[in-house]
Amino acid sequence: MKKRNSLSTLFIALFITATTVVTAQETKMVGGAEMYPTKNIVENAVNSKDHTTLVAAVKAADLVETLQGDGPFTVLAPTNAAFDKLPEGTVATLLEPENRPALQGVLTYHVIAGKHSAADIMKDIKVAGGTAEWTTVNGQKLWGMIDGGVVKIKDQAGNIATVTIADVNQSNGVIHVIDTVLLPEM
Repeated sequence: MKKRNSLSTLFIALFITATTVVTAQETKMVGGAEMYPTKNIVENAVNSKDHTTLVAAVKAADLVETLQGDGPFTVLAPTNAAFDKLPEGTVATLLEPENRPALQGVLTYHVIAGKHSAADIMKDIKVAGGTAEWTTVNGQKLWGMIDGGVVKIKDQAGNIATVTIADVNQSNGVIHVIDTVLLPEM
């Protein structure tokens, strides 16, 4: 009986260790918070200190329910610092209720239908000969390229965002953190 208990204890210890390793590999830290692949985009984003402006904008644009939906979605998530790069007053103006359609246009320009991992994005870029093109949820185009081993995303205005954290997996897609707000044609 003692041998059986020791064997059971060993199996339990191995299971706990394996579970811990898998969990650690599946989560990423973003904005000081752990992002869980079992939670949806909104459930994770609200915990990131680096994405409070984005979360406020998603709420003001009435897109919370959409981004909690089944997806899958690929979200290029600008940080607070990215929003701070915009001309003074831009964010405050976009957050005004009368500007909801424009805010929705900007935010949906950061979303691509489907789940596109960093490997998928890099493959698209390679297959396209160095510059891949994607149509965003708002119907406008974004372009991806690799510069110095780093994925860069270019918007319609010529602004270029760098992916700073890739493959933050969600239950309904994936987030790639970027350092610049992408702007569609208005």
